[in-house]
Amino acid sequence: MSTNPGDLQLMGAAAAVSVLLVALVVLIVRRRQSERSHLARLRDREERLKLALWATGERYWDYDLASGRVNRLALETHEPGGQLDEDIVEIGAIIHPDDLPMVRQRIAEYIAGDTDTLLAELRVQREGEWVWMRARGRAVARDEHGRVLRIAGTALNITGTRAAERELRISSEVLRSMNEAVVVVDRNFDFVSVNPAFLRMTGYDEDEVVGRNASILDSLQHDSAFYQHIREQIRRKGRWTGEIWQRRKDGEEFLCQIETSTVHDKNGQLILYVIVLNDITQQKRAEQELRYLANFDTLTNLPNRSLLSERLSRAIVRAHREDNRIAVLFLDLDRFKDVNDSLGHAAGDRILRAAAARLQQTVGMHHTVARLGGDEFTVVLENLEAPEEADRVAREIIMAFEAPLLLDDRREIAISPSIGISLYPDHAHVPTELLKQADTAMYQAKAAGRRTFMRYDDAMDVVVRQRATISGALRKVLDRGELHLVFQPQLALAEGRITGVEALLRWNSDEHGEIPPSDFIPMAEESGLILEIGEWVLREACLTLQRWRQHGLTDLTVSVNVSVLQLLRGDFPEVVSRVLADIDLPPSMLELELTESVLMANAEHAAAKLQSFRELGVSLAIDDFGTGYSSLAYLKRLPITTIKIDKAFIGDLTHDPEDAAITSTVITMAHSLGLNVVAEGVETEAQVRFLRDHRCDEVQGFWLSRPLEAHACLAFIRNWRPGREQAAPAAATAP
Repeated sequence: MSTNPGDLQLMGAAAAVSVLLVALVVLIVRRRQSERSHLARLRDREERLKLALWATGERYWDYDLASGRVNRLALETHEPGGQLDEDIVEIGAIIHPDDLPMVRQRIAEYIAGDTDTLLAELRVQREGEWVWMRARGRAVARDEHGRVLRIAGTALNITGTRAAERELRISSEVLRSMNEAVVVVDRNFDFVSVNPAFLRMTGYDEDEVVGRNASILDSLQHDSAFYQHIREQIRRKGRWTGEIWQRRKDGEEFLCQIETSTVHDKNGQLILYVIVLNDITQQKRAEQELRYLANFDTLTNLPNRSLLSERLSRAIVRAHREDNRIAVLFLDLDRFKDVNDSLGHAAGDRILRAAAARLQQTVGMHHTVARLGGDEFTVVLENLEAPEEADRVAREIIMAFEAPLLLDDRREIAISPSIGISLYPDHAHVPTELLKQADTAMYQAKAAGRRTFMRYDDAMDVVVRQRATISGALRKVLDRGELHLVFQPQLALAEGRITGVEALLRWNSDEHGEIPPSDFIPMAEESGLILEIGEWVLREACLTLQRWRQHGLTDLTVSVNVSVLQLLRGDFPEVVSRVLADIDLPPSMLELELTESVLMANAEHAAAKLQSFRELGVSLAIDDFGTGYSSLAYLKRLPITTIKIDKAFIGDLTHDPEDAAITSTVITMAHSLGLNVVAEGVETEAQVRFLRDHRCDEVQGFWLSRPLEAHACLAFIRNWRPGREQAAPAAATAP
């Protein structure tokens, strides 16, 4: 059978179509297989992207510069298999307005090639809240000219991290700025970290301590077992607080307040110890100084009133329990104010220190010696069996002060104490009353003549109240005109004539009657009224003598007693000069008398002070000579003209060989120095004969005359005849 060529062509065409169809089917199958493979790869990449976004917590984004829109891609959930969420928004709609200018600036810098990567931390709105994100990106599309068209990258939520970093920065700055030293150590107490305060405190550099053991700070004040015990306490309890000595790099030791705490990991395992150290060396020293200042006198280092009260209270409790006595001795240095004013406060402080040392040395360290203030001291004597034991100690104290005090500048100062004594349980049962009664007794000792002691009795309270009343009345004495002068003549033995008178002050109170000078003059000195009263006495005595001169008694002198307060007045020489000028009295007619104890307390200062009076032409006398602590060297340097021997030596002159020897020696010594000698308190003819035989210049006393009122004294002097013995009128006022 033959085949038609047309059929052959048709068959060929059909075959070709079939081949083409098969090829097309194969191509389609292969394409579908390729598409399925590509989709599988896309799904795999999507899953990988999901895993990456889930693992890192980041969001993918890309930014189209032309449209200004941002495409954000993130998981809808926190699960790794969650759906991706795509969000396309304007850049200004999601970035915080305050951060948008910064972001635009960073984009501009990146596009300009200033940075290799776009990096920014910004706030982005997310689910209605602003969260901090850290965005990183690079260009992913450029035009034919290389200009950036799109930027893509990731963004990570750093809100929590940023807060943690902020807290870390704050904590780090706080540690750096703290005054307290803070260190971190490991389980072996090796340093891990230290702050600057620790370096300042210890003197170490950071690289000198980090890695080393904390034992480099151990002090020699404690042994190694002490520090080991503390570290064991920290290991067992996790905390420790206390005070220990530590040592700096240079070896200096300092007291340290330490607080430790433990840092654990989230599983409760020990990681580190944190130790806070405070240098409390100065604080402790300040506390000790405050305790010292609260309980001790800084000048003498003796207990003060506060500590005395505490010790006295404890002593009373012991005495009550053991049924024995306590004595309180209240001491006051006689005329200390005068000495202090004349020498100056610096010398006065040295006197107080020397007196405190002398007092403590005398009574012993086992007895409390306290300074209450000024020149007042107190001694507490415990375990006494009888009151006489307190008297014995008081005598020992007075005898101890017989020797002059040696000051720091090698000067010697003579000063004596007056002492009052009170006893527990005889006089009181509480500290305040014992001190008050001892103080009262001390004032009575002063009134008795100073340099003695008195034991308290109830009658003293009456005297103290009377003294207070008189002291109040004394302030009005000049206004009321209750003061007046009496005058006691002085007789020159060789010539048998009256050469002068001594003016003596008297107070006749309308309320209290006649008050002895021994009572009111000390009060006037204590209150300072003696300055005003003394000037009145000086003027009144000079006026009286001037009136007598008008009656023809032109060769008489008048002696006026001067208080140490007057002597210390800077203008007292001017006061004397003014009074003499006002009254028109020759200076040679006036003699100023000062007690020996006042002059000898500061002879150098007194010599300079008295010279101004001698330059005026006024005579100067030492009153009560022999009762103080005279120094012949100083006596020679003082510009005095007269020595008045105290009546204590004259009284037993004819019966006591010692008084006779002292008196004759004083007369001889004074004449060798070119001084005039006056014997006070002369009462008998036998005394006058002794004094005349030993060439005493003048006598004064009841043998010649009692102190007389001005008119009576004038009459006595005018009627006096040499060689005539006579007594004072019976109505004369006793001195």
